[in-house]
Amino acid sequence: MALKIAFVSRYPPVHCGVGEYTRMLASGLRTVLPSASIRVYSTGEAGWERYYDDSLGVEVVPSYMRRDTSYEGLVRNLEDDGGADVVHLQHEYGIYGDGPRIVEALLEIYKRGLASAVVATFHTVVHKQSAASGERLETQRRASRLHAIITHSILMEFELQAQGVDPSVIVKIPHGTLVNPYLEHPRHRLAEKLGVEVEDSELLLVTPGFLRPDKGLDVLASAAALVSDGKLRIVVAGEPMGVAPEEIPSMGGRIKVIEKYLSTDEILMLAAMSDAIVLPYKDRPGKYSVSGVLHLSMGSLKPVLGTRVPRLVELYEYSPMLTVPPRSPELLARRMEWLSSNYELAASAIAQLYSYAAATQWPMVASQHIALYRGVMEGKPPAYYNYWR
Repeated sequence: MALKIAFVSRYPPVHCGVGEYTRMLASGLRTVLPSASIRVYSTGEAGWERYYDDSLGVEVVPSYMRRDTSYEGLVRNLEDDGGADVVHLQHEYGIYGDGPRIVEALLEIYKRGLASAVVATFHTVVHKQSAASGERLETQRRASRLHAIITHSILMEFELQAQGVDPSVIVKIPHGTLVNPYLEHPRHRLAEKLGVEVEDSELLLVTPGFLRPDKGLDVLASAAALVSDGKLRIVVAGEPMGVAPEEIPSMGGRIKVIEKYLSTDEILMLAAMSDAIVLPYKDRPGKYSVSGVLHLSMGSLKPVLGTRVPRLVELYEYSPMLTVPPRSPELLARRMEWLSSNYELAASAIAQLYSYAAATQWPMVASQHIALYRGVMEGKPPAYYNYWR
């Protein structure tokens, strides 16, 4: 009998990193288990009519609003659809609010017999000593009652343990990586599609993804002003989020800013035409997560410069030579100039990160999810399996 998987998540066309994550995970699942039935119970931000992602055979069922006060619509729609084997929540506080209402909804789904197992991926874990509301910490504690909690990094896993979450329900499965399909495309063709002017003689660095205050664009602007290498050029591209356009730092002639939403394909094209990716992120005190843009960058097999923040912990672990402390424009500028003068060395320094990218391709990550689903459906503790260590 086909495995019935019900995701609770945002989903494209809504502009959201978690929604893109869910779509890529669904794609991986479809690759390794073509017979699976996959539905996504999403927000109503794109409308309330059911629709289909035909390329993946995924039905999307709008069922609740962002930060909803009640998830009765989710439970009702799932019941109308005959339930599922596994209900998998892609949790983010910005989508489901601070309190544990969505976790309680999953527990109600299990209580009613609408799923054999209920699990959640926490895309952000809040530190117990942060200034975050107590509701977020309560949400993480209440999640102990689910069959499994998936995290993307050791930092997130151990933080939950420190808060008293049962270690036996916590599983680390890394964020998936998509090998860039545009790597063999000529730079000038990709530049034309993206509307970017670039010379072959230039060393092109790109910073893709949503333009948010924590992305360190001010640090990047300050660093670029300190770089003396005239052939270095930077493209920053993404949709402003949580910041007014006038708050985006002035970038000067070395940096081109493209303020528009980038699809996954556009991010991949931008990364493929680059010589390197630079992620000057700032720390977010009290929050642990993993960068999806880092994994898109890893799959592009280019050097990645970044900062030593929790979201880039994998970069620091596998390629420490190409990292600098956050909020350090002088050190970032020196590292960019070093990259320009030592490009071949930088490319070899990131070899371990390339290996990690290969090991975390979406079909492999999807296989780990399937093993988890089947294990918890059989009543085995999630930690029974060594999914990823």
